[in-house]
Amino acid sequence: MMDAAVSSEDAIRALAEAYCEGVYFARPEVFETICHDRFFMTEITEDGGANHWSKASYLERVHGRSAFPGDVSREILSVDVAGDEMARVHLWVDVPPRRYEDHLGFVRVGGEWKLLTKVFRTMGPSALTG
Repeated sequence: MMDAAVSSEDAIRALAEAYCEGVYFARPEVFETICHDRFFMTEITEDGGANHWSKASYLERVHGRSAFPGDVSREILSVDVAGDEMARVHLWVDVPPRRYEDHLGFVRVGGEWKLLTKVFRTMGPSALTG
């Protein structure tokens, strides 16, 4: 039998992979499903400022762009599950022409993991052309 922490980690890793695919292939339906109703996203800008988006405004951004061809370019750097109610993921994903570093915060609601927060920054140019 699988340990509860292991199964939670596997569930969070699967959500992080779905997140990366949703970003790369511009699939707003992924975010409609995995994001908490109170999802909130913050971009840390190069000048030390910040931009903020709600779930609705993020979905609008994803709707507004096209998918990229080929395989998803991403790496999940770490997954940390704290008990049975919260988790975080550190990853990077390419959205050509840029690579983004994301810190995702998940909470368990009604027995289901939901993405509640995203804090991200531009890491630099993507290895892909777009």
